[in-house]
Amino acid sequence: MKVNLEGKRALVTGAAQGIGKAIADTLAANGARVAYTDVNGDQVKQTASNVEGAIAVTLDITKPDRVREGVNEVVKQLGGIDILVNNAGVNTAKHRVNIDEFPLEEWQRIVDVDLTGTYLMTQAVAKVMIPQGGGRIVNIASSLGIVPVRLQCAFIAAKGGLVHWTKGTALELAPHNILVNCVAPGSTLTEGTKGLFYGEGASERDRAQRLLSHVPLNRPGTCEEMAHAVLFFVAPESGYITGQILSVDGGWTAGGFFRDF
Repeated sequence: MKVNLEGKRALVTGAAQGIGKAIADTLAANGARVAYTDVNGDQVKQTASNVEGAIAVTLDITKPDRVREGVNEVVKQLGGIDILVNNAGVNTAKHRVNIDEFPLEEWQRIVDVDLTGTYLMTQAVAKVMIPQGGGRIVNIASSLGIVPVRLQCAFIAAKGGLVHWTKGTALELAPHNILVNCVAPGSTLTEGTKGLFYGEGASERDRAQRLLSHVPLNRPGTCEEMAHAVLFFVAPESGYITGQILSVDGGWTAGGFFRDF
């Protein structure tokens, strides 16, 4: 899909790799000047160095002072921000346990990044977009923010909160011509999930096959497919869409998890 983003300035969080990198690359390929931001400064600099006109900013979205400094740096270098993609997020790997055993520090780590970080970034960038007369914000949630699963209490809480945060923020920012929408990816093929689920010798390959048996399209999504959902929301032609959640999950939340009934 191609849209015209010439003259637009975008900030993508968590852009060093995976879905965030694909989103930033896609926006740049469609004409936007893109700020690749990530807590991993060395990696995000390397990623952005391959894209003409892109900049890289080290940004920890859990630190209010660093968020303000990072947003100010992007505005200084790009002249403004027209598009914000809140992509940065984390989940738990070793703490897949019931709520009665789930560690508070792990809860706080996940919520700080996946939910509070989005709040901090949106607040800071809204203060840039409002005087400009508008903008687009796209949040990256998860299909597990729509349909919960066991043993991931912090992640489903944060991503479920992000779904409602999107709708509420859309209502608040609509008078300022700022559109706020959300992409909810399903299982996605990234370097991380290759090692865990989908690659040869993956540690949880059997579990991945059970998961895919409930996905109607019977495969994981790609980072590029998630990026094109974001591209749809930021396209000039999508100017009457706000407060919406777009599931990009191969049909799982359409009822694929009830396939055997």
